[in-house]
Amino acid sequence: MTALSVVVPAYNEEDRLPASLEAMRPYLDSLGEDYELLVVDDGSTDRTVAVTREAGECWPQLRVIPQGRNLGKGGAVRTGMLAATGRLRLFSDADLSTPIEELGRLREQITGSCHVAIASRALPESVIEEHQPGRREMIGRTYNRLLRVLALPGLSDTQCGFKLFTAEAAVACFEPLKTLRFGFDAEVLLRARRNGWTVAEVPVRWRHREDSRVSPMRDSARTLYELVTLRINARR
Repeated sequence: MTALSVVVPAYNEEDRLPASLEAMRPYLDSLGEDYELLVVDDGSTDRTVAVTREAGECWPQLRVIPQGRNLGKGGAVRTGMLAATGRLRLFSDADLSTPIEELGRLREQITGSCHVAIASRALPESVIEEHQPGRREMIGRTYNRLLRVLALPGLSDTQCGFKLFTAEAAVACFEPLKTLRFGFDAEVLLRARRNGWTVAEVPVRWRHREDSRVSPMRDSARTLYELVTLRINARR
């Protein structure tokens, strides 16, 4: 078992992914521990797989896992988390809106009953270097308010794409995952709490990146539907 696995879900990321990989490597190498970086391709129609394999030619810790078809972000993260071998398993968005260097803050929280640490944009100590467009930010806040009321009290930001799990929690939370698209974070965190684990919410630096894969109108309707079914799904 390696010390750390980093899972990056990717869908049509040929333009942004090379720069993100280039930013990740020096930090991960500097940790002085065994690690692996798993890019899970979610049925891309561009050169995402090709550019990842090119980067991996001189980077033995990097490998790509092609899913072959588009399952959704949750499906891609699930594939990576279950293929990972790390004692700690991080998933990070491909655009590195949360810099990889913020991993250290999350690792500090993994102790005792805390098996999950999540990056948060909503805490007073969080540093938002560039905000999302107004409508997108409003939809995100509304979703998180509803989520706190219906399923996850006490968590201010469940959707930030930078979350760390112990191996035990990763398997327990992702193996039965039923929400395979953008609402998957909430199901995973609900499962963690139902296993008796503490979920630590950690303030981080964050910057909005253009060319988001989320459509505010389409995906807000989808995530609201997923929210309604979340409590049922998480019991199965």
